[in-house]
Formats: sequence, C-alpha cells, structure tokens
Amino acid sequence: MRSDLEVADIFRRHGPSYAQAHDGHLGRVERRVMSAIELCRTAALGGHVEACEDCSHARVAYNSCRNRHCPKCQSATRERWLADRQADLLPVPYFHVVFTVPADVAEIAFHNKAVVYAILFDAVAATLKIIAADPQHLGGEIGFLAILHTWGQALTHHPHIHCLVPGGALSPDGRWLGCRQRFFLPIDVLSRLFRRLFLDRLQTAYAAGRLHFSATLDGFGDADVFAAAIRQLRRKNWVVYAKPPFGSPEQVLAYLGRYIHRVAIANSRLVSADETSVTFRWRDYRHGNAHRLMSLDPHEFIRRFLLHSLPDGFHRIRHYGFLANGCRRARLAIIRQLVATEPTPATADGEAARPLPRFDPSVCPCCGGVLRITATVPRWRDGPPRPPPDTS
Repeated sequence: MRSDLEVADIFRRHGPSYAQAHDGHLGRVERRVMSAIELCRTAALGGHVEACEDCSHARVAYNSCRNRHCPKCQSATRERWLADRQADLLPVPYFHVVFTVPADVAEIAFHNKAVVYAILFDAVAATLKIIAADPQHLGGEIGFLAILHTWGQALTHHPHIHCLVPGGALSPDGRWLGCRQRFFLPIDVLSRLFRRLFLDRLQTAYAAGRLHFSATLDGFGDADVFAAAIRQLRRKNWVVYAKPPFGSPEQVLAYLGRYIHRVAIANSRLVSADETSVTFRWRDYRHGNAHRLMSLDPHEFIRRFLLHSLPDGFHRIRHYGFLANGCRRARLAIIRQLVATEPTPATADGEAARPLPRFDPSVCPCCGGVLRITATVPRWRDGPPRPPPDTS
C-alpha cells in the first residue's frame, strides 16, 4: 500500500534545520533544489483554476517548479518524452548496456561532477562506437541513447550510465548489419576499452588542472599520489553489463519509462517520516533483489538526496551515432527501408505494439471534455496568500 508521503513533505519539515546546520557546505544548486521541491505545486508558485466545458468538474492547479530533481515534475515530463520517442523506435532487437565505475572513481566524480560525468559519457560513447565499428564485431555505425544515473537503491553516490542500443549497425556501404540473436558486443572487450579510455581522459583532465580535490582526496593534489591511484584503477575489473534484448517496442518504452527522467528516489518508495527518521523501500541487489526497508535520520536522507544534484546545464540524456539529434530523422528513415522486410516485433501476448497515449493535461478526468483556464491564482510574491477562487 502506497502512502501519500512525498519528498517535498520531508524537505518542508526538515529542510530549514538542515540548511542551517550545513550552511557552509550547501552550494547554490543544492539550495535551489531544496527550495524548488518545497514550493512545487503550492500556492507559493501561484496557479490557475481549470473548469470543464462539458461537466461541472473544476480544480485548482498550482504551478510546478519544473526542477529536474523534483519527483513530482518528472512524471509529466517523462510521459511527453516517451510519446515523442515512440516515433524513433526501429523494428529490431534493443539491448540494455550498463557502464559502471569503481567506488574510487565515484568519489573523484563527486568532487568534480561536471568534468568527470562528461568524461564518463565520452568514454562510454567512444567504447561502443569503436568496438561496434570493428569488422570483427559489427563493422558499422551504431546509434544509442545514454542516460546518467548517479544513485544506488540506498541513495548512495553510484554513477553509472544506462545505454539503450538498437541491435545493428549501418555499414560504410549503406547496408544494415544486424546483431546475432541475443548478443550485442563482447562484454570483456567493452570493459577493458572503457577502463582505458576513461582513465586516459581522467589523466588528461588532471594534467590540465581541471580536477579539484578536498577532504579525503586532498592528497591527490600530489601528482605522484594521483598517478599511483590511476595505476591501481587500471588493475581493477570495471563492470559492464548487457541484458538480453527486449522482445518488442512496447518493452523498450516500458524500460525507458523506468529510467528516463528519474530522480534519486520516487515518492512511491517512501513509507513513513517523522521527527527522527525517514523510512523507504529499497532493493538489495546483492541478495537477489530482496525488498527491504531502510530508515535514515531526516538530515541524512536529505544529504543523500542532494548528493545527486547535477551541475547547471549538464545534460543527463544524450543521443549518439545514427540517433544523434542532427541526423536522427534521416538515418532512421534509411534504416527502416533497409529492415522493411523483417517482421515488426510483437508484444508478449502476440499483438503488435500499440502507440502510447500522448500526455494531455487539458483533458477532463471526469468526462474527457476540455479543461479551460477560468481564473488565475497569483504567486505569494505578488501579494499575501489568498484562498483559491470558489470552484463550486
């Protein structure tokens, strides 16, 4: 049974004391995230009254904060994004490939988010492109979608990239080269190249003075200490994981719905919160995905949530290869012609994939009629808080 508890409730209740206790350590981004989540869809941001043209339904809709870290704001954004992406799906198998960095690298990344997260994207993209272009593997240009996640189930800092990859490549002479069934690219080869490319780029950034360290990593200011750490990282196994291909376009979209426009924790995972603790559900991957409960001090919960605040302007979703924004439409048209003779994948029950309903907030939830804005609710800053207009 889901509770009505939200991350916003925890921030409103404990955010002021957390901000006061950590005043010297909270950055501008973190402060803005806290404020946005606290005010989202409240009278503080203003709003409007919507009334249906066909029935008596009316409601007050307060404005969203539109912050990408807000659990409430991402749901509608995700639905619109998924509806748009359905047009990009190809009638080929899709693979889910995950690239993860060791904990030592995650700590460096936390101190240098913009630089190291960008290196992570670059190394992942180069790894997939290089191996796929090798004639011993696919021998052509692939396309893929890459999504950065920085959290584990317990809200710890765990940067990794999820890639959604159509199972095939465009050859230099314009042919479509399909993957072998249930096999994309060799994982051990991907892992070794990913490790080398990432660490080479990390060393280049260090030599250019783009990395900064403090606290437990303060010793990395010494070039010899940093070089020794890199040598240790080159000896470790870096985890790259590829799941079996999806069976249908609907399954691809279901996957995207789970991973796109997510934040560190969804409101649905919250169980309870009081003055001393916040309890939420999590899955223990080390013990067979067992469902467990975790309770944290409210300030520790907020700290872990804010660990995943992204730098301003940093893009968490990126497209590469023939799915890159500049060439996607033309390349997809070519690929569809090349694979037109192949059957369109079916869903698990044998039916063809159905289009997703496009998100439309103007539709009346009671009768399906059209909702029209009939009045405006001003922001608090425009005057003292006032009750919303009577909608009866």
